[in-house]
Amino acid sequence: MSAKPINPILKQVLELGPTVVFFLIYLRIKDENYIIGGTEYSGFIVSAIVFIPILLVSMGILWALTRKLSRMQVFTAFMVIFFGGLTAYFNNKAFFMMKTTIVYGLFFVLLGIGLLRGQSWLQYVLGEFLPMENEGWMIFTKRLAVFFLVLALANEVIWRTQSEELWVTLETFAFPAVTFLFLWVNIVALQKYLIEEPKK
Repeated sequence: MSAKPINPILKQVLELGPTVVFFLIYLRIKDENYIIGGTEYSGFIVSAIVFIPILLVSMGILWALTRKLSRMQVFTAFMVIFFGGLTAYFNNKAFFMMKTTIVYGLFFVLLGIGLLRGQSWLQYVLGEFLPMENEGWMIFTKRLAVFFLVLALANEVIWRTQSEELWVTLETFAFPAVTFLFLWVNIVALQKYLIEEPKK
């Protein structure tokens, strides 16, 4: 089923909104503790648990409007549900914080496997939206693999050595902003490899 057009601003709100809502909820209840089912949970863990249905509702609305979800969105939702569940079950915020490390680390491994096979698996995911010569995709994939490794290592260092609030802030704003900037800079730098559609 082909995707339906959607207002780009609304699309961004649905994609980024749940993370911002998580941040706002966390700021509101970070110093509180809640008894649920006889177990005491911190404000962070409650925020992480509440984030799951918010994300799923947002993705449901996005799917209803476009009839399409990217592989990245589905994978992200799975990871949030899985690690959010572990966080709630073990009552340990480390699982939710480690999620980011594992996601970025897995991206690094997957892209690395493709590169070792002489392939750009990134092209398989994004080729439809960004027509580019194979050489450009290989360069882009190598750079992005290294970038994901750096983010994975950075997240691991940050959540283990810095405050909970700093981690939440960086997770909500810094990581997405740095990723956007990295992608924008590289797409601009690889302009010569872009394939222009023939003029009608």
